Order: sequence, then structure tokens, then C-alpha cells
Amino acid sequence: MSEHTHDHDHPHHHDHTSREESLALLIYMLGHNRHHAEELHTLSHDLEGEAAQLIHEAVLDFELGNDKLAEALQILQEGKGE
Repeated sequence: MSEHTHDHDHPHHHDHTSREESLALLIYMLGHNRHHAEELHTLSHDLEGEAAQLIHEAVLDFELGNDKLAEALQILQEGKGE
């Protein structure tokens, strides 16, 4: 199994941002989350047993969340979510 380190900050602040900044952040986060889901999917195949199954189930949960984020992004891009 290859070792992957993931080192970056996840700042959480709640300042009001422009619509463009919000869209940019959502686009970034969706791609970021999808990348993590792919990494976890690979990890689940490197493992066996209950841990592998739980990681696989977590990936499915990530995908559900990402689908909702993608839908929200589409709504915002179409100008319906204001």
C-alpha cells in the first residue's frame, strides 16, 4: 500500500463572500471532496474485512454528499438559488 500524506489547512470562517467567491469555493470543495473519495476508494481495495467494508460505505456516503453539492452548484450557476 502506498503511503499518502495530505497536509493542508481547512480554514473555517464565516465572513460574507460574493456570489463569485461562493461559487469558486463550492467548485473547489466539490473537486477536493471527490479527490478524497477516490483516495478512500483505493484504500478500501488495499484492505480487507470489516475495515475495508466500512471505508467502502463511507465512500458511498461521500458520493451522496458530493451529488448534493453538485446539485446545489448547478442551481447556483443557473441563478435559481439566490
